[in-house]
Amino acid sequence: MKVRKATKADVPTIISLIKKLAAFEKLENEVVLTPKILIQSMFGKERFAHAILGEIEGKIVAYAIYFFNFSTFLGRPGLYLEDLFVIPEYRSYGFGLQLLKELAKIAKQKKCGRMEWAVLDWNTRAIDFYNRLGAKPMSGWLINRLEEKSISKLAK
Repeated sequence: MKVRKATKADVPTIISLIKKLAAFEKLENEVVLTPKILIQSMFGKERFAHAILGEIEGKIVAYAIYFFNFSTFLGRPGLYLEDLFVIPEYRSYGFGLQLLKELAKIAKQKKCGRMEWAVLDWNTRAIDFYNRLGAKPMSGWLINRLEEKSISKLAK
């Protein structure tokens, strides 16, 4: 598998893969992403996210979307992995590992102090995979979320 940075031309394929990930996670109804939104967010004047793609013979079979955050304790950036997805028929060939290795190279180049991501508690295959890499689950921390309606209310 060849790993490369995503381009604007990849947006329809990325959206298709995001929808496949959402179906796997049983969250299809939450995907409201459009090509225009993704282009603005990933390739616009202000880039909020980045993507790398895994290709075999010109076919995209895997992707990872990530962004940078900041650790006040470390005083350094961190790389946050938002999505990592390999099309089911291409799993167990090391493609997820290959994408994570590429992300680790990016994190190292950017002098990140850590890489973080969330995993659904029922996805034992992914949890086992991450544990084998040396990832540590963060106990004692709960993910909190404000959605658009709550953000608007709070912003008043």
